[in-house]
Amino acid sequence: MTNWNMATGSVWRLHHGDQEIARLTVTGADMPWTHAEVEALPGFEEFRSLFAEQDQAVDDEDWERADTCYTRIRGALTLTFPDGRPVAEFMLYIHGDGTAGWRWHDEPFDAEQ
Repeated sequence: MTNWNMATGSVWRLHHGDQEIARLTVTGADMPWTHAEVEALPGFEEFRSLFAEQDQAVDDEDWERADTCYTRIRGALTLTFPDGRPVAEFMLYIHGDGTAGWRWHDEPFDAEQ
């Protein structure tokens, strides 16, 4: 992991296909989590309710529903580092207050673990 990826002010980008739908400007990190302000772009609205459902599932401690949301998010969206490289694996939460938190890894998580 490179520290510049988590530097305050660095911008990660969220994509749906070839379309950039959000910019995540890092506000801080509390390893393993990175925190950011979210700038929603055209195309983000399609996913806002999915992130809200994920938030509610976590609040309700409904882990099966939270996992389903995670799978849907990862199946539809990609995240890129500030230098434009795709993030191999991530767990992203975008909250209704315009903030985000995520964990990431340079290599895909092993589903067998």
